[in-house]
Amino acid sequence: MKKLLLLSFTIISSILSSQKFKIDTLLTDKISIRAIQLWDGKVWYAGTDSKFGYVGIKDKSDRKQILLSAKNLQFRTLAYNKSNFYTINIESPAYFFKVNRKTLHTSVVFTDQDKTAFYDAFKFTDNSYAIAFSDPTENQKLNISLTRNSGDSWIHCNNCPDFPLLEKGEAAFAASNSNIASVGNFIWIATGGTKSRIYRMKNKDCNWQVFETPFIQGTSSQGIYSIDFYDKNFGIAVGGDYTKQADNINNIATTKDGGQTWQIQASGENAGYMTCVKFRPKTKGKDIVAVGDQHISFSSDYGKTWTKISDEKNLYACDWLDNNTLILAGKNRIIRLKFD
Repeated sequence: MKKLLLLSFTIISSILSSQKFKIDTLLTDKISIRAIQLWDGKVWYAGTDSKFGYVGIKDKSDRKQILLSAKNLQFRTLAYNKSNFYTINIESPAYFFKVNRKTLHTSVVFTDQDKTAFYDAFKFTDNSYAIAFSDPTENQKLNISLTRNSGDSWIHCNNCPDFPLLEKGEAAFAASNSNIASVGNFIWIATGGTKSRIYRMKNKDCNWQVFETPFIQGTSSQGIYSIDFYDKNFGIAVGGDYTKQADNINNIATTKDGGQTWQIQASGENAGYMTCVKFRPKTKGKDIVAVGDQHISFSSDYGKTWTKISDEKNLYACDWLDNNTLILAGKNRIIRLKFD
C-alpha cells in the first residue's frame, strides 16, 4: 500500500460580504475520488485503483487505506447503513462490495454481469432500503439494483416493468454519487444526455414517475449532474456540459413541487459546469454550495443567484459535516473548508 503524503495549507478568502473561510488539506494521494461519506469523525472515500479508506477530520494522522480488489477497479459510488459501507465499481462486471464499518472486513455480496453495467449512484434511504442505478440496458431503462433487507440480498431489475422508457441517448452521470436524492418517502434520480429529466418514486413501490426539465440537454455531455432536496418539495439541480465547462446557460434549476416542475436560475450568471450540490444545514434551504471542476460556488438566496467563492480546481464531490464545515474531494486530495 502506498504511503500517503499529507500536505497542509491555508487559504483565507471572502464569501459574499465579510464572511471568511479557511481551507486545509486532509489527504493527498494518487487517486480520483468522486464519492465520499462522513461518519465517526472521518471522511470515508472510494476511488480509483480499487482504493477505499478514511482520514480523520480533526486528526489527519488517523487514516487508513485498503484495496478492495487485486483488480484495478474504479469506484464512483459509496453508501452506508448502520453496519456496513457499500460501493460498486464502474464497468462490467459490477461488483457490490460490502465493508464492515468497524473491522473493514470486505466481501462481494452481489455481481451485476450485464454488459452495459456502469453504476452512477448508490444510496441508502434508511437502514434497510438502498437503491443503486446504472446506465440503461438494451431495453432503454435504467439498470436498477436494490435491497430491502440491509444489503443481505439484492434484487436486480434491468427491465423493471414500471420504470419509464428512457429516450435514445438519455443516461446518467457518475460524477459525484449525487444524482440521486431522498427525503421521507420520496426518491429522485436525475438523468442527462439527449434528455435531462427527473424520475421520482414514492413509498419504495417501484412505481416511477418522470418529469421534464428545462435544463441544458441534447448531447451526451449535457444535463443534470447532481441534485439535492431540502424537503419533499424544495430541491435543486446543477450540471451543464463537461466538455464546455465555462458555459453557464440553463445549468441550475430549482423545484418547489417535489420535482414535477423546474425553474431555471442564474442562467448566464454563474461560474459554469457543476458536479455536486448540497444544501447547507440549519439554513432552511437558503444557503447552498456547489462545486465544479474549476470552482466552488455559493448561493445565499435559495439558488437564485450565485457567487464563485474559490478557484479551487479538480474537486468533484462535497458534503457538509456541519453548518460551518464543508468537506470536498476530487483529484488526488480531500480538503476541508471551514467558515469563520
